[in-house]
Amino acid sequence: MALQLGDIVPDFTQDTSEGSISFHEWAGDSWVVLFSHPADYTPVCTTELGTVASLKSEFDKRNVKVIALSVDNADSHRGWINDINETQNTTVNYPIIADPDRKVADAYGMIHPNSLNNLTVRSVFIIDPNKKLRLTFTYPASTGRNFDEILRVIDSLQLTDYHQVATPANWKDGDDCVVVPSIPTDAAREKFPKGVKEIKPYLRMTPQPNK
Repeated sequence: MALQLGDIVPDFTQDTSEGSISFHEWAGDSWVVLFSHPADYTPVCTTELGTVASLKSEFDKRNVKVIALSVDNADSHRGWINDINETQNTTVNYPIIADPDRKVADAYGMIHPNSLNNLTVRSVFIIDPNKKLRLTFTYPASTGRNFDEILRVIDSLQLTDYHQVATPANWKDGDDCVVVPSIPTDAAREKFPKGVKEIKPYLRMTPQPNK
């Protein structure tokens, strides 16, 4: 059965470019971005892994660990990392899971046979500190991911976990937020002292509460 939002993600013990890890233990109390790529020594993936390495400070300040995966082995990963560091002018600073037995790929539904035969598509899983799946993206092999969007989604998830707001279309950190429908407008005006703008009874906006 496919992983669905809110599910506890499967645990696994697997070799990586940085040695063996037990996934839930490795994740600890952090958020996690787990992202798969079709194969080592491929061009689009090379740019993606370099981009993620360059964003380490952004992930760190959000309490996010990142971890990649492909169906190649750990020795292959370590060789490829040298190419990534050289061509992308960065240092890969996170593990890449070796999954030659497809154990993790199968558990997480990363193999889409009608798209790529026995290779992992470009899947993204955002996992919270309770090990619950909070978001998934799936991209085709030909399209590199937008990691600014992944950071934006993490900002939204972390904001809305702690404040009774939702984020509207194209929201980014610092923009106004939607007051959730479960709060009556009068109560919302007390809860959000920066102000509540009622556009429709069901559509109320307020400045971002934690800014």
